[in-house]
Amino acid sequence: MDVPSIRDLDVSGKKVLCRFDFNVPIRDSVIEDDRRLKEALPTIQYLIGKDAKIIMMSHLGRPKGKRVEELSLAPIAKRLRELLGKEVKFVEEIVGQKVMRAIKSLGGGDLLLLENIRFHPGEETNDPLFAGELASLAQVYINDAFGTAHRKHASTYGVANLVKEKAAGFLMLREIESLSKLHEDPPLPFSLVLGGAKLKTKIPVIKDLAPHIDNLIIGGGMAFSFLYKKGIDIGNSLLDDSLLPNVESLFPIVRDNDVNLLLPLDVVITKEIKEGAESKVVPVENIPPGWKGVDIGPVTIKQFRRAIIESKTIFWNGPMGVFEIPPFDKGTIEIATSMGEATKKGSLTIAGGGDTDKAIENTKVELTHLSTGGGASLKFLSGEELPAISVLCKGV
Repeated sequence: MDVPSIRDLDVSGKKVLCRFDFNVPIRDSVIEDDRRLKEALPTIQYLIGKDAKIIMMSHLGRPKGKRVEELSLAPIAKRLRELLGKEVKFVEEIVGQKVMRAIKSLGGGDLLLLENIRFHPGEETNDPLFAGELASLAQVYINDAFGTAHRKHASTYGVANLVKEKAAGFLMLREIESLSKLHEDPPLPFSLVLGGAKLKTKIPVIKDLAPHIDNLIIGGGMAFSFLYKKGIDIGNSLLDDSLLPNVESLFPIVRDNDVNLLLPLDVVITKEIKEGAESKVVPVENIPPGWKGVDIGPVTIKQFRRAIIESKTIFWNGPMGVFEIPPFDKGTIEIATSMGEATKKGSLTIAGGGDTDKAIENTKVELTHLSTGGGASLKFLSGEELPAISVLCKGV
């Protein structure tokens, strides 16, 4: 994909409107994980070095077009000041006279952060009037928010249709380059590791990558739909009836492409998903009525680990169990550790997704690339067009 780079544009002294992904966890005005802010620093620092007048925008959470005080970007501005060692002006508006005055006061290399873009009802509807107001703020548009690249929103798509000078920031370019390697002759054997509960988003990825992969490793809540279609009684485990025909259609695709399908052999089960609840390990065929699977078991962990460590390319999205409640996080942590071991052996290791990110960070393992966009990375790998990227390649 030939996406224009920020380096291709003359940004010196110009007003540059930047869409970042500062959607980070905040509790009581304190940022709990600032990785996405740090990932944006190369683009911000490059623009500072070019004396650009930098206008930053991002969403946070799902305020649904209304102002929600706990979702204000004020804490983001504070943390960016600390990371950059430089003043970051913040305005509690997105468009309007207050914003225009703040932009007018910017000098070369100055930074301004607008309020949460999703406080405006026109953002998620890609309202053309709102997109026009955003486009009027600057001469150049830069999108560095890969995590929202699959959204046709005003700040990611609408505004890019209206600004002639536009390009991708350094994080966006790195995401595209890294994920493209999974399609462009990846080293073999190639293992696709999928977990989590959102089966619907994973099915297109399996179909698209089936001709390229050697192992399809399935864990997490989505695994029970596969086990159910194989005739196994899964008790009260997670099951999406509406997607069972889609799951059934995957079996011949996997078989015809000679893919080794690895499903859980044993699982951790419980009656209640809460800390301190009684749990035990059973073979997948022996889940009693009233019990539900919440993690992969030790036999499965051993099988999955072996396949991952022996692979030359691995993409992982989604936890192996109810990761947020120990001890049901053991399987996910073991997979993260395996990914780190594969990296040390020289394998191409890529992961993405909220809980996947947490597992990687908690285990402090190193990967070839840790994506900032779970949903966006899945759509990219399934061959779908990401509108916020494709629009950067079009003229006005």
